[in-house]
Amino acid sequence: MCKDMIRTVAQNKKVWHDYIIEETLEAGIILVGTEVKSVRASKVNLKDSYMVIKNGEAFLYNMHISPYEKGNIFNKDPMRTRKLLLHKKEINRLVGCVQQKGMTLVPIKVYFKKCRVKIEIGIAKGKKLYDKRQDIAKRDAKREIERKLKESYK
Repeated sequence: MCKDMIRTVAQNKKVWHDYIIEETLEAGIILVGTEVKSVRASKVNLKDSYMVIKNGEAFLYNMHISPYEKGNIFNKDPMRTRKLLLHKKEINRLVGCVQQKGMTLVPIKVYFKKCRVKIEIGIAKGKKLYDKRQDIAKRDAKREIERKLKESYK
């Protein structure tokens, strides 16, 4: 039976390192039966995937879904282009955001919500090298503070 809870299947953790996520939104994705079975088995990779809007429709490129082992002739190409399901207003807003300088659309995670495969999309701006260095320095400082606090409690 389907549960009301959300189960995350795959995440693109590199997105948080390479981009500043301004806003996120949820989209459905069109898959065939064997692809859904592979997604249920968590055989999804979002590493180099990206999103493009063409002719008023959103498409996802380079998302790898491994072929289902028992799918034989029904398996599709693992790297095929997949259409995303969004409302027209959302697509128009995304087009406006992407036309701004430096903004792009990146997939963040794939998850199940009420038995349907959903994908979380981020409207992102690329980080500069100094931004990445600042994030690493903040993370290291936070880790050092936690370490010192833990030592002081002993």
